[in-house]
Amino acid sequence: MASKNDIQIIPPEINMVTLSMKGPLELTNEKIDEVITARSPGNYALGYIEGHSFIVEHIGRSDTDLNGRLKEWVLHYPNFKWSYARSEKAAYEKECRNYHDFGRAEMLGNVIHPAKPDGTKLKCVVCGK
Repeated sequence: MASKNDIQIIPPEINMVTLSMKGPLELTNEKIDEVITARSPGNYALGYIEGHSFIVEHIGRSDTDLNGRLKEWVLHYPNFKWSYARSEKAAYEKECRNYHDFGRAEMLGNVIHPAKPDGTKLKCVVCGK
């Protein structure tokens, strides 16, 4: 019988993180216009589909217009996932969590930590930067 001091090792494939986003979808102007109809802050992940998995290569956000921001990435990545955010603060916090969860600059196309929204003194909810 295991004691309360025993440590349980959880295999990485069971302890998986989630983006909590819709998709994946093909990254085209037409698809973006079809699914992102409100001018709103939001978050996105860019990457590709391999088998039944979405492989995340880039994490991002828009503080004001998710539709417009995603269109800047058309032709750079084949697929995307997305979610609206209640505010620029919520979008920033989710981007930080996703950035850290999916490997930071070591594993993503993001070469730097997410920037805080202009005119704010927000800090990353994960690392405090």
